[in-house]
Amino acid sequence: MRKILKYVAIALLLILVIGGIVFYAMSRPDVARFSTAETSGRVPVMASQHPQTLPTMNVPEATSWPADAAPAPAQGLSVARFAEGLDHPRSMLVLPNGDVLVAEAESPPRQDSGIEGAVMKRMMSKAGAGGASANRITLLRDADGDGRAEVKSAYITGLNSPYGMALVGDTLYVANTDALLAFPYVEGATKMAGKPKKITDLPAAGTNRHWTKSLAAAPNGWLYVGVGADSNIGEKGMANEARRARVLEVRPENGYVRTWAAGLRNPVGLAFYPGSDTLWGVVNERDMLGSDLVPDYLTDIDEGDTFGWPWYYWGGFVDPRVDPPEEDNRQYVKRPAYALGAHTAPLGMTFTQGLDLGDRWANGALIARHGSWNREPVSGYDVVFVKFGANGKPVDALPIPFLTVFLAKDAETTRGRPADVKVAKDGTALVADDTGGVIWRVAKAG
Repeated sequence: MRKILKYVAIALLLILVIGGIVFYAMSRPDVARFSTAETSGRVPVMASQHPQTLPTMNVPEATSWPADAAPAPAQGLSVARFAEGLDHPRSMLVLPNGDVLVAEAESPPRQDSGIEGAVMKRMMSKAGAGGASANRITLLRDADGDGRAEVKSAYITGLNSPYGMALVGDTLYVANTDALLAFPYVEGATKMAGKPKKITDLPAAGTNRHWTKSLAAAPNGWLYVGVGADSNIGEKGMANEARRARVLEVRPENGYVRTWAAGLRNPVGLAFYPGSDTLWGVVNERDMLGSDLVPDYLTDIDEGDTFGWPWYYWGGFVDPRVDPPEEDNRQYVKRPAYALGAHTAPLGMTFTQGLDLGDRWANGALIARHGSWNREPVSGYDVVFVKFGANGKPVDALPIPFLTVFLAKDAETTRGRPADVKVAKDGTALVADDTGGVIWRVAKAG
């Protein structure tokens, strides 16, 4: 009997040792083999796949900006605080009179549970997120033109994780996480007096993993809403992804909604190219194929486009973790226009029409890269400029740093995370710093 117990103990010990070794190997971070620059541009390096059971978790701890500190602008530019003391400023809208609306929001309460939910909450807390959402839109006004907003007013309160905003005529549209609302806009008012009208519901069931609902208005007044997936690769079942991972077209005059484009895992920033009806957006791609895959991207989004999620990426590369569709449709998958590096998490995007910072920044897009949580080394945590050519497409060149040094030199901490960028009425650029609680103003030096 003692011998049997001895053998059982040895066997259990071996199982524990082998299990420990396997867990250790599985939990090791996948170190990038290519730089962010190499996984950027019109023709990025498409690295080999390294599927992971456990993600590489590399989250810089969110701290705060000292009173005398600021991110670093590109040569010839300066940066200063336009507004501060905000509660997670995310997306912005510059109004015709120069006022700036800022959506202060975080994720709504999630249904995450178990180990995955606990890890997610811990990771978000370290990154400076995961708290109660302010659920408001704040109006900022620089009436005296000194480059700093002296008016900060709670413009709309009681919202539900608001994100996208668009002004069409005298109607202000706001995309909550679960519904598209319309408010009567009165120029110059510092508080919304009118009541909202619901145009349509928006997908928000499940864990609502990608809760932001981006919004852009077409020249004809129709609205385009970016809706992210509720999963990484549809692992919860595609039935849970109804009307998700796509851009929806909404006709506000009658509430008609249809899919404009599909297969976009998380389309966040949306904007129309100046003087055209061509919609562009930035998209956060899938995780856990390694630190070099898959590049997030900037692309034009046309009617009927499909970008492959969850089965394919970057124009037809197969994701081996996903059961193939009933019919192989890779020939219909559109390749994105421009890669922005793996896991850089681009959020806000704007075209530089009206920007008065010099010819270097003319005819292109400014993109706020929120920063990675699952790459070794980290990527993003900056604002970059992508130059466009006369054909209305990105040129064959790498992104140009515009506003950097949100991340500390040791990459262990971050004082802020850029979430959006817009062109102000005076020709400067405004950058919403999510965890820093600041709106930065980038102007010409001097």
